[in-house]
Amino acid sequence: MIDVRTLEELSQRLGAMLPASVGEAREDLTRNFRSALQAGLSRLDLVTREEFEVQRLVLRRTREKLEALEKRLAELESAG
Repeated sequence: MIDVRTLEELSQRLGAMLPASVGEAREDLTRNFRSALQAGLSRLDLVTREEFEVQRLVLRRTREKLEALEKRLAELESAG
């Protein structure tokens, strides 16, 4: 998931884009931006980079094993 610091930076940037006429409401809106971003991202079912890399390695090993088994099966079929 995205870290808190990144959410804070993004909500601050969004708040900074508000017109100066918003005044004191800017701080409240910035907090609301952070809450909305957090809620939206939590619904996306995201995984961390670490989790992604682990699954990528597992998939690579599985493919390698499958290819080896397919090769072995082809050898057995041609010998039989």
